[in-house]
Amino acid sequence: MVKCSDCPLRKLDVFEETRGKELEFITQLKSGEMTVDPRTRILDEGVNSPHVFTVLSGWGLREKTLEDGRRQIMNFVMPGDLLGLQAAMFDEMDHSVEALTSMTLCVFQRSDLANLFHTQPGLAHTVVWHAARGERLMDANLLSIGRCTARERIVQALLIIFGKAERLGLVTRDGSVDVPITQQHIADALGLSLVHTNRTLKALIADGLVAWRAGRLRIIDSEGMQKIAPIEVIPPRRLPLI
Repeated sequence: MVKCSDCPLRKLDVFEETRGKELEFITQLKSGEMTVDPRTRILDEGVNSPHVFTVLSGWGLREKTLEDGRRQIMNFVMPGDLLGLQAAMFDEMDHSVEALTSMTLCVFQRSDLANLFHTQPGLAHTVVWHAARGERLMDANLLSIGRCTARERIVQALLIIFGKAERLGLVTRDGSVDVPITQQHIADALGLSLVHTNRTLKALIADGLVAWRAGRLRIIDSEGMQKIAPIEVIPPRRLPLI
């Protein structure tokens, strides 16, 4: 098990520095690690989960599914994200979380989270921050789905995904990142048909804005993409991490 003091995420500039008593508290709070395979359901909609997780490595997705199997992907999960917060506050999940790749998760007992608000106000603020950030991203996604064209939606999504991967150090020297996200995932996240998604992506590639082949994404013309994106999502300078 990786010690919190040796956590590779804490060495990245994207995350706020945690030290002293707060780091000691997180170390005591962490009950273990869990490694899951691709397509594993980490959390299920409607389930009262006793655990909260921080993603140490790997990619996943949050989704809601209708009775007939249709689904809406809420967003994509990457290292540093906090999972299971809803169950900690409302006793059950209103969405599911599934692994897209092999994932390693830091495990916390949700019953221990209450101690944050009594003894560690700084860490309690981190929990609230994650909830507020999720709300902000959901607002942007709702506006995108409700009022934007397919081209605008896809450009917006690719910029957010690539930008986060870049800040996590996942982009290689050639400017590309290995993304386990398919066109069907993009369609399910943006309320588009697979055919429309495929057609729009081909147009973006033909226009020299992006390259996406064999699971690798590269933003070729960032400035051109920014001009198309309807919503400016400004990332915080540094992210809090539990």
